[in-house]
Amino acid sequence: MSEAAGSRVLLMHPVLDPAPALLEEAACEAVPFPDGAPLTEAAIREAVEVGGCQGILSQVMDPIGDSVLSVPGLAIVANVAVGFDNIDIPAATRHGVMATHTPGVLTDTTADFAFALMMAAARRVAEGDRFLRAGRFGGWAIDMLLGQDVWGATLGLVGVGRIGGAVARRARAFEMRILYTDAVALPPDVERELGATRVDLDTLLREADFVSLHVPLSPDTRHLISGPQLARMKPTAVLVNTSRGPVVDEAALAAALRDGQLFAAGLDVFEREPDVHPDLLALDNVVLAPHIASGSVRTRSEMSVLAVRNLLAGLRGERPPNLLNPDVLPR
Repeated sequence: MSEAAGSRVLLMHPVLDPAPALLEEAACEAVPFPDGAPLTEAAIREAVEVGGCQGILSQVMDPIGDSVLSVPGLAIVANVAVGFDNIDIPAATRHGVMATHTPGVLTDTTADFAFALMMAAARRVAEGDRFLRAGRFGGWAIDMLLGQDVWGATLGLVGVGRIGGAVARRARAFEMRILYTDAVALPPDVERELGATRVDLDTLLREADFVSLHVPLSPDTRHLISGPQLARMKPTAVLVNTSRGPVVDEAALAAALRDGQLFAAGLDVFEREPDVHPDLLALDNVVLAPHIASGSVRTRSEMSVLAVRNLLAGLRGERPPNLLNPDVLPR
């Protein structure tokens, strides 16, 4: 019997197999978040209190702030995501609550999707699909739905951690020139492996044919890409965002796309999810996806399992493998 046996866990949303079996094997009781309840801090706090929960298995849409984290007896919040801007980490630490996430397992799947958005936006794949379904395809034409080449183009990576590096490795197969900007330079051997050159953001925006964003959300990265930055990009350039929605000023992006200041964009994340700026919805030259970059069967299953393993470690009083706030632990 696990030392976590008898613990109660607020399950904010369903998770994929075999994660539920791991909870059952550990003799933890999963308490489902009430159907129809709003995803608000007040409702989550009430669910934790009423359920007598020691843990929360959360996802990126769940606001886990001070009022939730201050519930007596709460020991750990395990996010089924690599991102964690939905959790108030300083508040978690103040209240002695561990917070975890699921890095690593989604790297390649997310990089695949970033590249898919890049290709789809550059070659007008979604627009072509709509064109054909609307009955507008009358046969081959030399100037129909012309796009931009990916092969041999310049890729600019804004942030080059796990996912950015994985995108760079895919770009190498397309013989792309790779520029990157990051607060921390890559080791020289990694730069050589990727064929990547570190530049400042302005240089990257001016020279890149494709700009792919891979930064966490912070006060410094909110609206990192707005009107002035978009104005520096080539009119033939493509912007891709699989990081966090608020990194891009959606109103400014919509204006740039509408005015021909930018060729196209591919977005998997949005400023106010699930809402999307209405001006973007009206444009053909932006590919929109509903936050599915990590959405493969294997990867979402592995994320679920990793989140549960983090959760169970915390409930046993151990250090979880992917702890975000190590200061919470006794010294």
